[in-house]
Amino acid sequence: MGENATDLYHRPHYPLLIVISGPSGVGKDSVVTQMRQRQSSFHFVITATSRPPRPDEVHGTDYFFVSETEFQEMIRQDELLEHAMVYGQYKGIPKQQVRDALNSGKDVIMRLDVQGAATVKRLAPEAILIFLAAASEEELYARLQRRQTESEEQLRYRMRVAREEMRRIGEFDYVVINRECGLDETVEQVLHIIDAEHCRVQQRHVTL
Repeated sequence: MGENATDLYHRPHYPLLIVISGPSGVGKDSVVTQMRQRQSSFHFVITATSRPPRPDEVHGTDYFFVSETEFQEMIRQDELLEHAMVYGQYKGIPKQQVRDALNSGKDVIMRLDVQGAATVKRLAPEAILIFLAAASEEELYARLQRRQTESEEQLRYRMRVAREEMRRIGEFDYVVINRECGLDETVEQVLHIIDAEHCRVQQRHVTL
């Protein structure tokens, strides 16, 4: 057998760092929740945020809900991989959580806004960035409206931000359309992307 064939049987397995991103209201949380229910071999990063929980959200499962003072202390202690002020509230990724998960050999899944995804890509160029998009701007607006968590003025602001974020799609590796009533299909596409990445001849090796 040739050298290349021999190498095939001794290829290292490197865990992947996958970032699920996209505009507010596009369904990032729903996609990650469904992935968690279907696939236990991933580590799902829990984001810290200073915003109050919504009625259906659970501390330690959906987010780590902390006060603004606590979040600022995390920044001062350099405990965050990335953080940003989003719509007047802090969001960030605890650094050690990600390193521990990668060291365990598990693929790591993050959900981040577009700004946060760009920060992670700078720190870890081998991260896989997946952009979730709605089928249309009208559909995205309808989803935000159904949440009933923002005023009309806040909705218009979120749509302006979403248009700006869509213009950054070229910074991502993949785009997946999360259609209305198409969550299962969206999750399947994301899982196929991850499977394909593990089949690459030149594997990604994430270091933080």
